[in-house]
Formats: sequence, C-alpha cells, structure tokens
Amino acid sequence: MNAWLVAMLAIVRREAARFVHQRSRFLAALVRPLVWLVVFAAGFRAALGMSIIPPYETYITYEVYIIPGLCGMIQLFNGMQSSLSLVYDQEMGSMRLLLTSPLPRWWLLLSKLLAGVAVSVLQVYVFLAVAAGFGIVLPGWGYVLVLPALLLSGLMLGALGLLISSTIRQLENFAGVMNFVIFPMFFLSTALYPLWKMAESSTLLRDICAANPFTHAVELIRFALYQRLNGWALLWVALAFAVFFGLALLGYDPAHGMSRRRKGG
Repeated sequence: MNAWLVAMLAIVRREAARFVHQRSRFLAALVRPLVWLVVFAAGFRAALGMSIIPPYETYITYEVYIIPGLCGMIQLFNGMQSSLSLVYDQEMGSMRLLLTSPLPRWWLLLSKLLAGVAVSVLQVYVFLAVAAGFGIVLPGWGYVLVLPALLLSGLMLGALGLLISSTIRQLENFAGVMNFVIFPMFFLSTALYPLWKMAESSTLLRDICAANPFTHAVELIRFALYQRLNGWALLWVALAFAVFFGLALLGYDPAHGMSRRRKGG
C-alpha cells in the first residue's frame, strides 16, 4: 500500500509542477469566469429579466446565482485541459511508460484524476476569493461545505476528460472535440439560468438540461454553498463519474481501447 501512495504522490507532484510552470493556464482559468461574472452578468440579467431569483427560500442576485455555475466552468475547462495533457503524454510516450507500472491501471488513472481535481479546487477557491473581493459573498460555512462537492464534481468532469483522451489519436484533433463537449454541456445546464426559465422557452431543452451531468454538478455545488445537500444531484454526479471512469478504463485497456487502436492505426 505504501508503493501505491508513493506513486499517487509522485503523479500529483508532477501535475502540480506542470501547473506551476504554466501560469497562463491559471490566469486563463481565473479570467474566463471573471469575464462572465463582471461583463456578461448584467447582459444576461437584463435579457432574462432575472434581477432576483428565488431558488432556496430566499432571493439572490443574478451574480450570486451564477457563481456555482462559474465554479463548474472552471472545473469543466480544467478537466478538458487535463485531458489535453494526457493526449500530449500519449504522443510523447510518457503515458504508455506510466501504464507499464506494476501498479493497477485504475489506480494510476485515478491518481491522474486526483491531481487534476486538486488543481481545479485550488482555482475555484481563488475565484471565490476574487468574487468576494467584488462584494459577492456567500454563507461562511458554504466555503467549507462546498469542498466535498467540488471534489466529486471535479472527479466526474475529470473522468469525462479522461474518457475523451482515450479516444483521441492526435493532438490536432483535440480542440474540435473539446469545443464539441464543453459548450453544449455548459450552455445546456443550470450554470446561467434555472430550469424553470429554460422550460419557458422549450420543454425539450429543459429535459436535455435536466439530463446533463454538468447540471447536477452545478446544483451539487450550488446547494453546498448554501449549506444544503442535494441528494439527487449527488447520486447523479456519482453515477456519471462511475460510468465515465469505467469507460475510460476500457479505453486505456490495451486489449480494448486506445493502445490497440494506435497499434492498428
């Protein structure tokens, strides 16, 4: 078991070192949600007529409403960024070298996931601190209770990125696939507007949003920030993580997925 922990810590340190040396990645992850918060919030609020939203027995401003969605946005982009690094590692051969370790394949991939989640959680808390500096302050205990929600949602989104990376053969193909995943998941969710508002436009779109795993990740974060538990969102996110991670393990299995396709290609 000691060897397992050593391997996990080594992988986490490697990802942390990579993150530290990629300061533009951190700035991009921070600036992107801030732009939505500072610039676009006013436009969406005016267009949708939602200066106040009553979600949980209280009234909140639109800026406060989208904070959980922007936290989810950080984790979604980080999950895709981590999968991009995995594709790069595959091309360079370091991923194949890692997977030849005598440790179980699922443990090595889970360690990669945890490393990415640690980075995304750090980015989210920095964003929340900056948002508080703009006067958007959430309940005090919410900042603590949201940590488990961030860990689970980060694992789910990271597992999605891991699954995507197992299907990409060349780094050049990744950008198109990433955009195809990120933007539908983000816009067809409750990150920017509640489901009841979407239902006013289209019942079909509302049903798609309700089935979107990212919607439930956002709701899990949103409820946790208000010191409440959304059991359905918790179950949905955990189930999505299990499915994505299980498929990713198959994708990285030489007998079924990535390695076999690469040899055949």
